[in-house]
Amino acid sequence: MQFHIPVPAIRACGFSLREGSPEFDDVGTGLDEAEALGVDLVELPVYAWHLVVNGRLLDNRLKDLVRALEGRRLGYSVHGALAVNLMDVPERLARHEQVLAAHIEIAAAIGAEHLVMHSGFVRDPDDDIEVAYSRQRDALVRAGDLAAAKGVTLCVENIFRFIHARETATPAKLAGELAAIDHPAVKATLDVSHAYIRCTDARLDPIAEMAALAPHVAHFHLHDSFGRPNERRPGDVWFYDPAEAVAFGEGDLHLPIGWGGIDWDAVVQMVRPPAGALAILELNPRHWRELADQVPVLRALAGRFQAAVTPAA
Repeated sequence: MQFHIPVPAIRACGFSLREGSPEFDDVGTGLDEAEALGVDLVELPVYAWHLVVNGRLLDNRLKDLVRALEGRRLGYSVHGALAVNLMDVPERLARHEQVLAAHIEIAAAIGAEHLVMHSGFVRDPDDDIEVAYSRQRDALVRAGDLAAAKGVTLCVENIFRFIHARETATPAKLAGELAAIDHPAVKATLDVSHAYIRCTDARLDPIAEMAALAPHVAHFHLHDSFGRPNERRPGDVWFYDPAEAVAFGEGDLHLPIGWGGIDWDAVVQMVRPPAGALAILELNPRHWRELADQVPVLRALAGRFQAAVTPAA
């Protein structure tokens, strides 16, 4: 008889820093806050900082960032450019790959194990969706090779169909794309709230979809919402101020965990990634006053995720 002792799936957790100054000259304040709160790591919003120009890394700026991060007990992950889209039309693909390569260099320079990037999306009305997925697979293999050589893992994040997007992968579709690539340096970031929003849009079961992605997950983005898509399309609930979106429970709110409608019990029961994942609280800055109270909530939730059982040899 074999007994399986549950193994925690998540080995470290923290939160994403606020974007702050584009010159990142206020990053020390965020690091001080993170150390005071006792988290293991922070995710750096590199997409919002002036480090890359037309795909070219600004070496002096990178040295400044390395110095700003030195001497801390924190670990780091990096959130790369949200605009990187490996499913874009072919004539722009090289620029996306250049920016992604620059962000891989940044992650390696600061010792960040994970670089979060968004899954691709199709906007062009004439583009062939399956051909676009093929472009993304090929580009992810190239980027994965570069990342592996630098000791970085690309963590492809599931997103949703924001305005003007015809297609982006559901969690299960992303799982299939990553399985087809089968690259050791290309894994998934599971954003639970994004999964709920995308699956509401596609009329899919979010729990089943996330369970399908779980074998590829190395990174989590944890925050709350009500899973309602709202990109201000005709037919969406109209609101004027972002506080009204919160009042109506509409869209990608990045709420404190527990404020929304996500069934976290079902999520932790069914989502079983490999051991060793990182978990990041992505809190909307409008709710920053909740951060100190959210850190123990994050730790408790992260501790409930169990790793997939590896079959005995």
